[in-house]
Amino acid sequence: MISISRKPKASAHAMQLLLAHGLGRTPVSLFGLAAELRRAGHRTRFFGYFPPLEPVAWIVHRLAERLRALAARGQPVGLIGHSLGGLLLRSALANVPELQVHHLITLGTPHSAPRIARFVWRWFPPFRLYSRDCGRFLTSPDALENLPPPTVPFTLIAGTAGPCGRWSPYGTEPNDGVVTVTEARLHGTEPVFVPGLHSFLMDTIAVRARILAIMGNSDSRTSFPDSEV
Repeated sequence: MISISRKPKASAHAMQLLLAHGLGRTPVSLFGLAAELRRAGHRTRFFGYFPPLEPVAWIVHRLAERLRALAARGQPVGLIGHSLGGLLLRSALANVPELQVHHLITLGTPHSAPRIARFVWRWFPPFRLYSRDCGRFLTSPDALENLPPPTVPFTLIAGTAGPCGRWSPYGTEPNDGVVTVTEARLHGTEPVFVPGLHSFLMDTIAVRARILAIMGNSDSRTSFPDSEV
């Protein structure tokens, strides 16, 4: 019997991509997205962290070291952060100006302190026990406001499949079940809207298609993408 191995699809713009997961998740949550990117010819790596044992400053330090190692290769890289992962990437990027970033993509990242996280931080002790400094950072309006804005091409992606209406904690504002569209904005930049839920945005077909399009475009320089519903 002759076995035929299936090779990744070649890409003229294949590059190294670094993926950072969100709070309460692990790199495993990004395995599906990474497999899709590898099929397109990209090389993927993951950045993981453990909130109960690591303060934000240490996580950002480790992430900056990873980015410096990528910068030493002298080639453009793509960065993808889910939720808190997007904020950690923003923080670390400020310390690695030499890194050539093709594009930064944030998935459901709250660029202002999300109201639901502030509520859970106050009233649900297990969340505080697990998230510790990461939760404190995520729920601090000052901490998020003081993050330096990205100086690289970036795209914000926000989900809109969360509950809306009379009984929703978000009222009529579109949301992904955790982060509202307003919280996903960054200094007036409109996100790309997709019909997805927060924890599963990376597995949404529309999100994967958008990421593949961005990472496959060597001339990607857009920081203000058009919104889609």
